[in-house]
Amino acid sequence: MLTHEDKELLAKKGISEQQIAEQLACFEKGFPYLKLAGAASVENRGIMIADADEQKKYLAAWDAYKDTDKKVVKFVPASGAASRMFKNLFEFLGADYSVPTTDFEKKFFDHIHSFAFYNDLNAACLDNTGKNIDALVAEHNYKAVVSNLLEGAGLNYGALPKGLLKFHRYANGVRTPLEEHLVEGALYAAGKTGQVNVHFTVSTEHKALFSQLVEEKVAEYAKKYGVSFNVSFSEQKPSTDTLAADMENKPFRDNGKLVFRPGGHGALIENLNDLDADIVFIKNIDNVVPDRLKGDTVTYKKLLAGVLVTLQQQAFQYLKLLDGGHYSHDQLETIIRFVQQQLRCRKEDIKDLEDADLVIYLRKKLNRPMRVCGMVKNVGEPGGGPFLAYNPDGTVSLQILESSQIDMKDPEKKAMFEQGTHFNPVDLVCAIRDYKGNKFNLLDYVDKATGFISYKSKNGKDLKALELPGLWNGSMSDWSTVFVEVPLSTFNPVKTVNDLLREQHQ
Repeated sequence: MLTHEDKELLAKKGISEQQIAEQLACFEKGFPYLKLAGAASVENRGIMIADADEQKKYLAAWDAYKDTDKKVVKFVPASGAASRMFKNLFEFLGADYSVPTTDFEKKFFDHIHSFAFYNDLNAACLDNTGKNIDALVAEHNYKAVVSNLLEGAGLNYGALPKGLLKFHRYANGVRTPLEEHLVEGALYAAGKTGQVNVHFTVSTEHKALFSQLVEEKVAEYAKKYGVSFNVSFSEQKPSTDTLAADMENKPFRDNGKLVFRPGGHGALIENLNDLDADIVFIKNIDNVVPDRLKGDTVTYKKLLAGVLVTLQQQAFQYLKLLDGGHYSHDQLETIIRFVQQQLRCRKEDIKDLEDADLVIYLRKKLNRPMRVCGMVKNVGEPGGGPFLAYNPDGTVSLQILESSQIDMKDPEKKAMFEQGTHFNPVDLVCAIRDYKGNKFNLLDYVDKATGFISYKSKNGKDLKALELPGLWNGSMSDWSTVFVEVPLSTFNPVKTVNDLLREQHQ
């Protein structure tokens, strides 16, 4: 039962009692596994490879599109704190030894001069200890160096978001991921007027720091690339937080109060839905490279966008034809081939449909948001990846799935997962308006049955947390989806601080 205080909390967050009932029901019954038809691959035409001539055509299509009045936005999820990036160094601070012992710790200190934040860290050490890094290392005071990097008295990197950390060193200074995304935007997302729209999702406590960095840097990059920037921010909505449950699937309470947790990146479908845009590029904050390696990134971002606008223009033509009501059976056959071969959406019993039902079906599949996703060849353990999956309406289409959505106890499904040749580096270009220029309500295309439950703890007590359908997983389940192979050189995430020592970030 909800108390008066519970109800006040729900009202403050904008969460209804019905949502709470639905969430508790999810804990009770869990989420179904998705039914797979197989891993998407180049061989089964689930992943497209553009040859040289096609590449030229798609790049030209994007350049032509950018020259129209359409609005292009680069959307960068950037709210997470970088604490996980420094997990190993936090462990070193808490360890009962004081000299680097693990391979990770040794590597960090062996190459400490190579980090872009080195000068800032050196200055913090001098301010707080009266000694520079080399002097502290010489007297084996390694922990003082790490605490100056991670803690509030120093650089506070352990509590800041990745977007604000210094990642790359240049002859004339250093850059944060936020700045690298501004530069990327200038290189592939500038519209006809030269305006680059970049939108970052940030957490409330870091918004002021992001705004400050933009104010300091934006004029410099606008001048350098001959563009103007329109940078905006949004925060994850409190109404997308989810209730935590105890092991009996009852509301979890801490000191009598209901506990809510952020709903994961799937909550950002609301932020995406609020954007005023025709085309949206989505890419994670930490997947950036220095200028000398940006060539492939820019080419393939334009290529994905060119594929998207080419497919969208064709879909729009077919929708106009269907809505006009003057079409032949042959034209319907052509549209079926487009939906099956280009949009990779198949319906087994399509031949049984009467023309009137066929038109309703085709219109539904054409008139929805569309995304083209870059896919990278697997070079290790398969992560979230591209699959052909059955949808609630019985069709089979392309989906990006996480391993948690697949029944690994079923040998056949496990084999399908392990046969995956590619993985998803979060590299999407999305079209979010219909052919009449109206925005789709993206919340209508979420498959709510694709959330998942994870296990956490609070103050030593176990709890269950509910993750919303992931932004590029179940939140985009009912979108038209196309996968295109992109080179590994376009995927350079920074998961740990030592990743910054890789050649791609030096």
